[in-house]
Amino acid sequence: MAYDEELANRIRFVIGPDPVVSEKKMFGGLAFLAHGNMAVAASGQGGLLVRVDPQRSDALVDDVHVRRMEMQGRQMAGWLRVDGDLVDEDAQLRRWVDEGLGYARTLPPKR
Repeated sequence: MAYDEELANRIRFVIGPDPVVSEKKMFGGLAFLAHGNMAVAASGQGGLLVRVDPQRSDALVDDVHVRRMEMQGRQMAGWLRVDGDLVDEDAQLRRWVDEGLGYARTLPPKR
């Protein structure tokens, strides 16, 4: 499944012009990176992939629409999958984009 281009465009709109944010195809989707650190992505599996502070992962998970990302059967702290239904409205999308960008901006820049 290809990522949702309309969702990617909505993410671009929410972020606006930002010289530290770049785009990169990753994980079958389109990722938005701050200083080279992934913040949020239009996932190739639908919805969003959001990078968050690992200490906040449990507080953000709801087991229905927001869950930890799994890689090779392991749940990853600090990486969340957010269902597309949960970001249908712009305010909902902005919340998750801000969450991801806020955390990614705290990380050291990648070279």
